[in-house]
Amino acid sequence: MATTSALPKFVQISEMLIREIAAGHLADGARLPPEREMAEDLGIAVGTLRKALADVAAKGLLERVQGSGNYVRRREQVDSVYAFFRLELKRGGGLPTAEVVSVDLLPKPGDAPHFGDHSHGHRIRRLRRLGGTLIAVEEIWLDAGACDVIGENDLLESLYLFYRDRLGLVIAAAEDRIGIAQLPDWTPEAFHLPAGAVTGYIERNSYLAGRVPVEFSRTWFDTDRAQYVSRMGKG
Repeated sequence: MATTSALPKFVQISEMLIREIAAGHLADGARLPPEREMAEDLGIAVGTLRKALADVAAKGLLERVQGSGNYVRRREQVDSVYAFFRLELKRGGGLPTAEVVSVDLLPKPGDAPHFGDHSHGHRIRRLRRLGGTLIAVEEIWLDAGACDVIGENDLLESLYLFYRDRLGLVIAAAEDRIGIAQLPDWTPEAFHLPAGAVTGYIERNSYLAGRVPVEFSRTWFDTDRAQYVSRMGKG
């Protein structure tokens, strides 16, 4: 089992803060701790923290007041690495990380919806954690027409970021269907629930611009540890 390439540290911190703000743990108008104190608590260099805070501020979620501090500015819609990632810890938030179980080029499953014109797909199986807590197993199928070969070491923890930066594919929309299902027979022993256990279940169709289908995925998640959350702005 391989750990996918981690995002740069400042991006991890930025994404963690964005998810904490979205979950309401950092309220609108709240003042963040002094930067040196915050960096020490997170175990990172002050320069790394400042780079992360600049990224959050650029996304409109932070106001940096010279001589006063950093203040949270809550927004409903934010363009972030994990903007399409809907699972959160039960308390909310949690930085997503992933471990690859396998990557294979195979004929597309017969029960999958249409996602590209190639007869084969790259099947990626992973374990998912939030804030270090194991919460889900995933099976993702990417149309083989998108690229010839994908190796375990090629992948990033955010597949959508991998698609964009390495393959030139920008996911513009995703459609989820939520329910319950039994964990598949390939569930890794490392997962804390056995194959056949009933869990939360997500089927997702992902699209490029123009509603072009390119990916199909299945996620089984532990409802005692995680929840599906979709936040929407005012119409």
